[in-house]
Amino acid sequence: MNSGTKKSRPLLVFYILVAYVVLQFAWWTFSMFQLNNEISRLKNELNLLTVESAEEVANHGNEINEKLRKRWFMISSEGAVFIGLLLLGVYRIRKTFKKESQLADRQRNFLLSVTHELKSPIASAKLQLQTLQKRDLGKDQQQEIIASAISDTERLNNLVENILLAARIDNSSFQIHKERMNLSVYISDNMNQMIQLFKYHQQVVLDIDNDIFLDIDRTTFPSIILNLFENAVKYSSADSIITLSLKKHKENIILKVADTGVGVSDDDRNKIFEKFYRVGNEDTRKTKGTGLGLYIVKHIVELHNGSINVKNNIPKGSIFEVTFNSSHLK
Repeated sequence: MNSGTKKSRPLLVFYILVAYVVLQFAWWTFSMFQLNNEISRLKNELNLLTVESAEEVANHGNEINEKLRKRWFMISSEGAVFIGLLLLGVYRIRKTFKKESQLADRQRNFLLSVTHELKSPIASAKLQLQTLQKRDLGKDQQQEIIASAISDTERLNNLVENILLAARIDNSSFQIHKERMNLSVYISDNMNQMIQLFKYHQQVVLDIDNDIFLDIDRTTFPSIILNLFENAVKYSSADSIITLSLKKHKENIILKVADTGVGVSDDDRNKIFEKFYRVGNEDTRKTKGTGLGLYIVKHIVELHNGSINVKNNIPKGSIFEVTFNSSHLK
């Protein structure tokens, strides 16, 4: 289902409820007029029975009361349904507006953060290139500045890739193309390249079993590793330990990224995989990010027929655990 359908569904429900309320009100009004006419008719019939016996009058009165009771029951039931649906409509509309307001706030935060995230590596790379241009530096210094500029360019490239990938995920026609890979070698190579390129301040531990194979999409699967690891780096202090493990448990493949950072609260645990969601707001948040990383991870994992959940690390931090189901490993 594409985003346009998702956006139009609450509006469609609203229009249906409004139409039903209008029809119900018209039917209720018609029933009241009909009841009033019925009462008038029965009163006239009762007046004509004054010449009849007392027993006939009593029987006819009981019949009138029974008809009135049934009619009032019908009108009361219709009224109860009408009020119930009206309250339900108000609740759904309020809930929809609240969701739209939250999404608007997240989009505002996204624009603020992505502006900063785009400008920072561009400004840094520009400054480094200007330094190379204007100063006569030694070869070692040149290589260091070039490596730093490449790192900034790679961060910028990863950010743009995340934005484009999130847009592709929102498109209902987005598909992946899998091929059998040695996941152990694939993840080890990617992680070693990342560690060498970005020079992380944390201690990175790789605990990867040999010869674990899985059908993956070469284009999108690296986003799982990159975003989970970058998330651990953002919320971990320097010199802390980040562990990436790949194991085969029974018939399942389990990928874990564990850190000893600030962790994830219970309130945020069910929200962190939503698009644009970030803990706090751009005025108080110190960590970098756009709120797209974990959203992308969740969808790419699901496209690989897997699942992801987050657990508390002991004594502190978080563990993001990705499980690929055994029925899709053959």
